[in-house]
Amino acid sequence: MTTLAEAPAPLDPTRIRGVVEARLRTFLDHQEAVAEQTPELRLFTGILREQLAAGGKRVRPLFCVTGWHAVRDDPPPDAVWRTAASLELFHAFALIHDDIMDASDTRRGQPTAHKVLAALHPDRPDTVGTSAAMLLGDLALGWSYELLHAPGLTDADLRAVWDTFSALRTETLIGQYLDLTGRPVADATVAWRIIRYKTSKYTIERPLQLGARLAGASTHQLRALTGYALPLGEAFQLRDDLLGVFGDPAKTGKPTLDDLREGKHTVLIATALRLARPSQQRLLARCLGDPALTEHDAEAVRSVLVGTGATSEIEHLIHARRTRALDALTDAALRPTAVTLLRTLARTVTHRTT
Repeated sequence: MTTLAEAPAPLDPTRIRGVVEARLRTFLDHQEAVAEQTPELRLFTGILREQLAAGGKRVRPLFCVTGWHAVRDDPPPDAVWRTAASLELFHAFALIHDDIMDASDTRRGQPTAHKVLAALHPDRPDTVGTSAAMLLGDLALGWSYELLHAPGLTDADLRAVWDTFSALRTETLIGQYLDLTGRPVADATVAWRIIRYKTSKYTIERPLQLGARLAGASTHQLRALTGYALPLGEAFQLRDDLLGVFGDPAKTGKPTLDDLREGKHTVLIATALRLARPSQQRLLARCLGDPALTEHDAEAVRSVLVGTGATSEIEHLIHARRTRALDALTDAALRPTAVTLLRTLARTVTHRTT
C-alpha cells in the first residue's frame, strides 16, 4: 500500500518542457558539430533552433510524457524523453510546410522559415525561400526519425512506438491534404475530419499513446486515453479556430486575417453558413478566401459570426467536448498524478488565449 509520504509528486509541466528542450538542444548541438565544415547545414540548424525557440508550448511532448505517467509511477526512461523530443522535431517539419501552403508571413510572432530564407536571397526570394524551406522541413522530419532511432532505444521500445509514430505521420498528412483542399461550406463533415486528423490524433491521442505504450499500457488504459484525447482535441481546435479570427495577434503570434483570407473550412465557418440569412451568406461568400481581404471586411465577417450565434454554438461545443474528455478519466485505470495533470491540461488548452 502506498502511504501519503510515498505518493508520487505532482507532475510539473514546466519541468517536462525543460527536459525536452534540453534534449533538443543537445541533439542540434550534435548536428552542428557534425556539420562543422558545412555552413549551409549550420544555417539550417540555426533557423530550426529559432523556429523551435519561438514560443512553442511543447503540447505533444507534454502529452507523451504524461502518457508514460498515466501507466507507471517511476521516472520516464531515456526512450520516453527521446520520443517526446522527436515529436517536437516532427512538429517543426509540419509547421514549416504548413506555413508554405498557407503562405503565412509569421508564426508565433516571428517570420516563418520560408520568409527568413527568402530574405537571404533577394534576387529570387519566392522561389528560393519556398524551396529552401521545404528542404528545411524535410530535414526536420528526417531528424525526428534519427532522434527516435538513435542508439539506446531497444528493439522492444521501437516496436512499442513505431506503428503509432507512423500512424501519426500518415494521419497528419491526410489532415493537411483535407485542410488544403477544403472550401467553406455549411456542411461541417469535412471540417470535423480535419480536426480529427490534424489535432485530435496528432496533438493529443498519438502522443499520449506513444508514452503509454512505452510504459506497457493495457488495452483498457489505451482506450481510456483515446476517450479523453479525441473530444479534447476537438475542443482544442475549436478554440484555435476562434482565436484565428478573434484572437489578439500580440498573444497568438498570428494575424487574424490569415484564416479568413485563406478561406479555411472550419466548424466555425460551417456553423455560420448554416445559420446565416441569405444576405449574410452572400457577405461570407464574397469575403472568405479573398487574399486581399481588408480589416474592414474582416470585421463584417466577425459580426456575422457573432450575429448568427455561430460563436456561441462553438463555445457550447468546446464546453461539451471538454466535459466528455474529463468524463473519460472518471474511474479510468490510470495513475492519479497523470489524471490530475490531464484534467489541468484539458482546462488549459480550451481556455487559452494563445
